Amino acid sequence: MTALGDLIEIDERTVLVLGQELSVEHDQPDVANALVHRVGDTLVLVDTGVTAAFRAALREATERVGSWSRVLVLTTHGHLDHVGNNDLADEWGVPVEHYVPAPDLDQMRDPSGYWVRSFDRIVGLAPLPAPSALAGKLLSLFQPLRPFGATTRTYEELPPERIRIGSLRFTGWTFADGAVRVLRSQGHCAGHVIVHLRDCGVLHLSDEGNGPCGAMADADQLKLQTVLGSVALLFEEGEAAVLTDGHTFALRRGAEVVSYLDGLLEQATALQAAALGLTGESGQVRPSAFTTGFAERSAELGGGGANPNAMFAAMSAVNQLRELGLRPESEGIDALWSRPALRNPEPHSPKPDSPKPDSPEPDSP
Repeated sequence: MTALGDLIEIDERTVLVLGQELSVEHDQPDVANALVHRVGDTLVLVDTGVTAAFRAALREATERVGSWSRVLVLTTHGHLDHVGNNDLADEWGVPVEHYVPAPDLDQMRDPSGYWVRSFDRIVGLAPLPAPSALAGKLLSLFQPLRPFGATTRTYEELPPERIRIGSLRFTGWTFADGAVRVLRSQGHCAGHVIVHLRDCGVLHLSDEGNGPCGAMADADQLKLQTVLGSVALLFEEGEAAVLTDGHTFALRRGAEVVSYLDGLLEQATALQAAALGLTGESGQVRPSAFTTGFAERSAELGGGGANPNAMFAAMSAVNQLRELGLRPESEGIDALWSRPALRNPEPHSPKPDSPKPDSPEPDSP
């Protein structure tokens, strides 16, 4: 049984700091796992979680990895559970670099707006409070929330690099003479990155592995599933040895990783097939009925993600409807969704112009 702030030592200079699951009913925020790693004289923090207790655990982890004189903070994406202690390194009186994904800046500046927009999509599909009330409740759990430090910049301010690992090519950015690789993935949300620590063989998937189908409004299912396949290949080729992520409180190694990622991809295809069946031959469905059926099938397949709950199930269901090409027919809360017509309606043929009366012939000169 794990607890918030437990430390798992990967090697003498790499530690995984464990978070906790979300429970809105019990006023418990989810806290993402964080990685603490030392390369040379540089301390690397991959995400910083949230809550004062997790902040204390990060400090303890930094004391276990050896001495360092500078800090590199890498934010994988802008969700609340990953960014709450992003100002921690400012306390240490050493040079600090901190990078966040540019596409996630808006949600980091205005997390309430981001979550209200997300919840607007599922009004009436789950027994939840109004979007603004639910967003307010959620944000109240993630305190203190300090997503920006004194030196925060975006990755995109740096020149992009083409990064080759084994047979795969990525785009992203490297640090510490290539020992730390930040790879663009952008599946779980718009700005998401994953991190590869070359010397210890750790690949930190963060939330790209949080279930087979993305729930967020800015999720990209294709990118999410593509990165799962790419990471599996890195392990098959021996380019990575240990998989960590944001919400699974354990390490995975070698062949176990490939089996785990293949399982997520199999769940993704099975869920999309199930979703297709729920739309019926007509290709029409009410989202409330679809959400109920999709949640049931997802539970049967074990595809609920790291924090299964009614909120995320409804968000995933709406994403699946769009993935199938369906769109709402009107703005009603439970309006029918259907596939748009493949062709525009035939335009009405214009009525032929009425013949004009003959003009009188001009008089002969």
